Amino acid sequence: MHLALASASERIGGMETALGAALLTRTRRGVQATRAGEAFVRHARMILGQVEQMRGDLRTYATGLKGRIRLMSNTAALASFLPPRLARFLATHADLSIDLDERTSIDIVKAMTEGRADLGLIADNTNFANLQTHLVAQDQLVVLASRAHRIGARDEVGFAEIVGEPFVGLADAVLEMHLAERASRIGKQISYRIQMRGIENVGIMVEACAGIGILSEASARRLERPGLAIMPLAEPWAMRRLYLCARDFAALTPHATLLAKQLTDD
Repeated sequence: MHLALASASERIGGMETALGAALLTRTRRGVQATRAGEAFVRHARMILGQVEQMRGDLRTYATGLKGRIRLMSNTAALASFLPPRLARFLATHADLSIDLDERTSIDIVKAMTEGRADLGLIADNTNFANLQTHLVAQDQLVVLASRAHRIGARDEVGFAEIVGEPFVGLADAVLEMHLAERASRIGKQISYRIQMRGIENVGIMVEACAGIGILSEASARRLERPGLAIMPLAEPWAMRRLYLCARDFAALTPHATLLAKQLTDD
């Protein structure tokens, strides 16, 4: 911030006096945010995010765009649900633009809570109690295996039958956390030989017999190839629901309201 330490300290002290609460706990080893300080940071990030959104919205007028919508989506929704609907929306509303960000459902819920996005698409294996939601789609979990694998010719497969197999997974994916929780319920633990960053790379590894994988059906259908078997996971919990979420649908901008209607009406 190009401030001397004393100047920064004086400014923070001034904020604490104005707010009537200590923002930092000061010790010999340094400083740490108090609960009031943590709340201050959350609100400050929301305010700064709104200022940046305002700047972005105003900049769009110079390029002929009349509005911009911030949308976050998990991988499953982005694989099949969103593209045709966004194409229709953008074709209908030529003066609108969308900032699309692919994140995990957990990251989306956090971003929505902090006001960093207008709308989000998340799976139901995430805690979204603080958000308003609309059910927009359902998504089946499927098992990926090489056709040379012992289950490669099956029509469907149960989780208990495969949980002991070597797995190929997606790194840092909420789905893997969900599967780990389900495995623990039956006293098992999933063993990953490798975790990849991209769905296409998971398909390559599974087809080469490096292990089996579990993905959403929408994602897995992008991987169809001769040596890869895709079969439903035969568990009641394997049917996931996809929700459109917002902090408050009634408080959305007119542009975001139009997009929310498009996504919920289709």
